Amino acid sequence: MTFEERARELVSKMTFEEKMSQLIHDSPAIERLGIPAYNWWSEALHGIARSGTATVFPQAIGMAASFDEELLQKVGDIASTEARAKFNEYRKFGETKKDQGITLFSPNINIFRDPRWGRGHETYGEDPCLTGRLGVAYIKGLQGEGKYRKTDATVKHYAVHSGPEFCRHTIDVNVSEKDLNETYLPAFKYCIENADPSMVMGAYNRVNGESCCASEYLNKKLDEFQFNGVFVSDFTAINDFHNYHGVTKDAVESAAYGLNGGCHLNCGHAYRSLKEAAEQGLITEKTVTEAAVKIFTDRFRLGLFDEDCEYDNIPYSVIECDEHRKVNRKMAQESMVLLKNDGILPLKKDIKTVAVIGPNADYKTSLLGNYNGMPSVYATLLRGIQDSFDGKVLFSEGGCAFWQPYSGNIEEAVVAAKHADVIILCVGITPEMEGEGGDPNNENDFLIGDKRTLDLRPEQQKLVESIVATGKPVIYVNVSGSSMNLSYPKEHCNAIIQCFYPGAEGGWALADILFGNVSPSGRLPITFYESLDDLPEFTDYSMENRTYRFFKGTPVYEFGYGLTYSDITEKWTDENTVILKNNGDYDVNYSVLKFEYIPHKSLCDFKKVFIKAGKEVTVKF
Repeated sequence: MTFEERARELVSKMTFEEKMSQLIHDSPAIERLGIPAYNWWSEALHGIARSGTATVFPQAIGMAASFDEELLQKVGDIASTEARAKFNEYRKFGETKKDQGITLFSPNINIFRDPRWGRGHETYGEDPCLTGRLGVAYIKGLQGEGKYRKTDATVKHYAVHSGPEFCRHTIDVNVSEKDLNETYLPAFKYCIENADPSMVMGAYNRVNGESCCASEYLNKKLDEFQFNGVFVSDFTAINDFHNYHGVTKDAVESAAYGLNGGCHLNCGHAYRSLKEAAEQGLITEKTVTEAAVKIFTDRFRLGLFDEDCEYDNIPYSVIECDEHRKVNRKMAQESMVLLKNDGILPLKKDIKTVAVIGPNADYKTSLLGNYNGMPSVYATLLRGIQDSFDGKVLFSEGGCAFWQPYSGNIEEAVVAAKHADVIILCVGITPEMEGEGGDPNNENDFLIGDKRTLDLRPEQQKLVESIVATGKPVIYVNVSGSSMNLSYPKEHCNAIIQCFYPGAEGGWALADILFGNVSPSGRLPITFYESLDDLPEFTDYSMENRTYRFFKGTPVYEFGYGLTYSDITEKWTDENTVILKNNGDYDVNYSVLKFEYIPHKSLCDFKKVFIKAGKEVTVKF
């Protein structure tokens, strides 16, 4: 029997109430049928999240900077391996709780259309081609290629969802067919057609008047893409129908509207009202049955009712093992983008003293991003430099630590700078300053969810200017999950590295680049603008004057920009063939990007290749 046939047979033995009970994320046990309780809600944007110790990879936006599909698929495979290892232990307790399962609400393939959006660092950037391709790689890594699904992947948030966070539950996004089909839907289409994700998660917002978790238009698009998996709501999205959107009058109508609109599984508890909806004749048992069949087809496909699943014996010892950390180190190296270098990098062997200065130098949280696990072994940027440098390392937070008072002062930082041969200035923002609205981590005086500016906080900018004024060489390391205004360091600093949130191995990976153990190979997956004044209103979802494809101004650094320590020339012999020559002294990983003009500039293909010093590689698209 197929998984669907087995599911249909099992569901046929359930009562109407039992079927309805299974349509929420914390599905209860049905003991008489041997069905254990199962919690569908787990996360794995960049490694298994919120479930204790795990290999914590760079945040998704950093992994996007690698432009490395093969490596990202390995990351997905490691995340699913660790998820299975944990699940194999958790299920011994008789049931699984939230963040203990193997249904993963990842990846986030929304388009990062505006740099203010706090959740943009969860995505693969601003380009549909890059997002779709990397999404496919990660999904394949998560789901595996065995008889059973290794874990479930969930593409989210469907659709047209990218801030502002404060109005995500209420906003009705008005968007043209052109922007829908050129920007907002292609990654979903590509991932569904090329990776067959287990689930699609609906967004909180409305699109052109229709709530995303019950949209006739969006569901027809899923049919066109031939999606055959489980549609799950985002948390509270069903209750938003009556609480905020006003498309229903109460919880009963909302539950019926969601189920009849094609939402099989409710992340949340709105579907507890399905019984009353049935009593009022708003839903039929047939509709409930078909949703339950979808859900149990998925559980059978995960091997949850079989004893021969090839993943049941993955041991707990794989968690944060040496092999996983090695892949993490490589991804962290590839996630960093060298934006400026006047020749100071890699640092010369005759340097005796470096000063590591700034609030992000020794701040663990800035390694981790959000929706993250907790590493037991990690290196902050300071720690990585200390471990890798034989000379003297001076340190100062510079009087502007993010949350701790009395953490030093600018004068101390200036003194350290004057006593060093070179300064590594680690500034920027943190995951607490950009993230999901409503997350307690973001409830601070400075920002709540979204960013309000592309500039550094004033005390950090004062620190930067004071350090530059010493006249010492400055390597500016910007830590952020999104675009920041880098116009000042572009003019005044000797080198700039965009670090994103680099994961547990981030400090060691940065040191690898600073001291020339590897050449940087990252490219920007987003445009770095100078000012929000150059952009449309945040609530305007038109793509006019947004991202590298449509921006009319001059960016500080454009999408796809990134330097290496070598001299790579590209010689295009025709529109699909390019000869890459490494004229420098470093072996490098190099991403070659192919753009079309339709009529705007648009990425249509890319490949990452390894080129030894002095050698040529021919790439055919």
